[in-house]
Amino acid sequence: MKAKAILVGSFSAVAIALSAGASAGVKTIQLPPDGVQLKPSPLPGYAKAQANCVACHSAEYMLYQPPTAARPYWEAMVKRMKAVFKAPIEDTDVPVIVDYLVKTYGNEQAK
Repeated sequence: MKAKAILVGSFSAVAIALSAGASAGVKTIQLPPDGVQLKPSPLPGYAKAQANCVACHSAEYMLYQPPTAARPYWEAMVKRMKAVFKAPIEDTDVPVIVDYLVKTYGNEQAK
């Protein structure tokens, strides 16, 4: 009987703890609007970058990268986002996104 009382007491403690958390309410975070958008492009990587890159960080991040950055720099950057920060980028999308980034923000920009 003593074990049953301890078990009932444990369930009661869990129920009280759960109801206390529920009464705290839902918290929301309002982020400021992005002031910078990705540069539009007919390249297929543009849509992939919109879907993958700016889901986690502002497009302004691209502006802080060196405009002389070559393809290996951008490839390393995209692979780093995928490996280190767990960006949900498909392996097949990496070269497409890199192509967009290097041609739009890197050293392969049209003059």
